[in-house]
Amino acid sequence: MNAILKIVMIVTVVVLVVGVAGWVYTAPYVGNQGLSRTPGVILGGTDTPAPTDFSTVDDGGLLLMKMAGFPPVVIYLSYAGTPEGVITATRPDGGYWARRVRDGDGHGWLRIGDETYAMRATEILGDARLPMLELYGGRPLQMEGGGPEPLRDWEVFFWTPR
Repeated sequence: MNAILKIVMIVTVVVLVVGVAGWVYTAPYVGNQGLSRTPGVILGGTDTPAPTDFSTVDDGGLLLMKMAGFPPVVIYLSYAGTPEGVITATRPDGGYWARRVRDGDGHGWLRIGDETYAMRATEILGDARLPMLELYGGRPLQMEGGGPEPLRDWEVFFWTPR
């Protein structure tokens, strides 16, 4: 009986290790229905000094964002590049990454293409959000299982080099 228990424990550990390794190396991903909220842990890219104008790296697509601290979380975000920094936004639904920005110091990394930039996020509040949301508004806004959503109440974060 003791030998069977050891075999079951070894198989369980192997399955868990393979499962976690598979998740780490495949998430985050973009599903065919829109942006996924499944986080990953590996950002990748090449550490690069921040450009003097972030509108030059704005390709209208998605970036990968990783927040400093533990646990490591990497997710895809829509963004808008401006001369001074990068605008990201999220629905006002208590999402995890937005809480981490508020609760921490806002330090993180943004990967646009193959370049990774050390950045700091600041939440933009009140009516100051509205011009930023207008810039952001042309981005892909569909989340899984739904259509476009009104942006007026979205939470806005402005990322600047650190």
